[in-house]
Formats: sequence, structure tokens, C-alpha cells
Amino acid sequence: MAHSHDDHGSHGHGSQGHSHSHGAGHVHGSTDKKRVLIAACLTAGFMVAEALGGLLTGSLALLADAGHMLADSIALGLAWYAFHLAGRPATVRLTYGFGRVKTLVAYTNGIAIFAIALWIVYEAWGRLMTPAPVLGGPMLVVAIVGLLVNIGSFFVLHGGDRDNLNMRGAILHVLGDLLGSAAAIVAALVILATGWTPIDPILSVLVSLLILSTAWSLMREAAHVLLEGVPASLDRDLIAKDLEGTVKGVREVHHMHVWSLDGSANMATLHACLNDGVDAHTAVSAIKKRLAAEHGISHATVEPEFGHCADDEHDHDHDHAHGTAPHHGHYH
Repeated sequence: MAHSHDDHGSHGHGSQGHSHSHGAGHVHGSTDKKRVLIAACLTAGFMVAEALGGLLTGSLALLADAGHMLADSIALGLAWYAFHLAGRPATVRLTYGFGRVKTLVAYTNGIAIFAIALWIVYEAWGRLMTPAPVLGGPMLVVAIVGLLVNIGSFFVLHGGDRDNLNMRGAILHVLGDLLGSAAAIVAALVILATGWTPIDPILSVLVSLLILSTAWSLMREAAHVLLEGVPASLDRDLIAKDLEGTVKGVREVHHMHVWSLDGSANMATLHACLNDGVDAHTAVSAIKKRLAAEHGISHATVEPEFGHCADDEHDHDHDHAHGTAPHHGHYH
């Protein structure tokens, strides 16, 4: 039974496999890579100063923000490396290339944010139980400089591709730092005005809780991509019905899978049962064009069929051999 694996026809492929990246994706990836590197350098550069400031002033808010910035420096470095790997061509062993590394890093970033936020909550509880003196003046100076650095990093990243999970993870880290610096400024002003030091750990916890909710959303989305779930913007069953209703000669679509390689490039595999006399190549080309134009699926593998589905026959033979009931269902 013929298979068509190519987006652009059924021509042969080289030993490296065919590429799933296109010109616009390369441009985005290149600029995003530079943006992440600049943000990583800014964050790492100020992280040391903020950690020293936190130790000298006794401020948990500054130490918490420095902790965020330490993890963020590592995370931004990993995000940069993920963009670097994603630019490599596919190999015989990794036929889709390294694009999914970005999603894996995004998921790891979410876990890192959780760990940091929980540490801050733990430290804040200890500070509330046994309040420590805080030097409000130096704390305010360090926090203001930190805020300016984080604003700079945020605007560098904000101009990137926000549909990319890896870029969104990087933005989330810097946004957490920005909120941390703002909280440290507020805490310093309150301490200078009233001398009430518990405001320092209280604001640290509030910032952590805000970041936790966003981190959970990022992790859930990245996990969905890693599990090859159907993208939120698509409905597999409706796409199958659309193909059956609009592509001439297609009687039925089944065994359909829709997933995303990296959160932005959507892919699909499906069996297309064709009416007798229909040219398979013409039908497959029409299916691919419809998927790309109407559903944003940039790469599809289509198996044209006439009569019975070969996989169903195989499943029936396999089930019969093992004495089990055959597996039914329109989509698998």
C-alpha cells in the first residue's frame, strides 16, 4: 500500500531525512537565540550583585530575587542551548531533529521555578517566626538597579516569538525576577518608613505564589506537547470530518493522529480510504493542501487505501491469534 510522507510531493529523500523547518522559523529561531543570550548575560551579571546585597542588608526579598536570578541564568543558558540545538539538521537517529529540546527545557524550567518558589516560602516562614534586622536604604538601591536590569531583559525577550514554549519559559523567568525586584523595592520603602521588617518575607511569598500559577500553566502545556497531545487550537475529529466532506474522492479518514513537534509546528498522520477509480497521488496532495491551508498542519503523512484498511485486518488477525475481541473504533 502506497505511503506518502512528504509535504511537497512523493520525491525521494536523502539519508538525513527531510526538514520540518522553514525559512520564517529559522529567522525566528536565530533572533530568539540572540535575545535569550542577551537576557542570560544581563541576569547572570546582576545576580551576583543582588546576592551580595541581600547578604549585606539581611533582606530575604533580595536573596529570593537573587535565587530567582541564579536559576534564571541557568535556565536562560539552557534555553539558548536549546535554540542552538534546534538549528542542527535531522540525523538518522533523530529524524525530526532537535526541535523538541526547546519543549523539554521549557518543562524543566517550570520545575525549577517550583523548587525556587517553595524554598522562598520555607525561608519566609522562618523569617516570620524569628524576624531579622533589614537595612532598608542599601536594600532599596540594590532593588532599583535590579528592577532596571530585569526590565531591560524583559523587553529584549518580549520582542521574540511568544508562541514558542521555550521563549515563553524564558520570559516567565525574567518576569519572576521583575516582580521580585518590585517586591523588594516596596519592602524597602515600607521598612524605611515604618521599620516593619515582616513585610520583607510576606512580599517574597506573594511573588512566589504568583509565579507558581504561571509556572504550572507552562509545565502543563509543555507536558502536553511531550505526550504528543492534540494541540489546543485543533480538533482531530472535526479535521477528519472536514477532509471527508471537502476533498474529492475521500470516503473515510481514520487512524488519525495530530500532534505538535515543539508547540508551534503541527503534524498529522492518517489513513484516507478512497473511492474506486480515484487517483491516489491527486487525493493525497489535496489532503495535504487542505491540512496546511485550513488547519495549520505543516507536515502530514497520508496513507491512501482502497477497500479494507490493512491495519484493521492485521489487528483482527492478531486479536484472533490471542483469543481476544477485535479492537473497534473509528480513530486510534
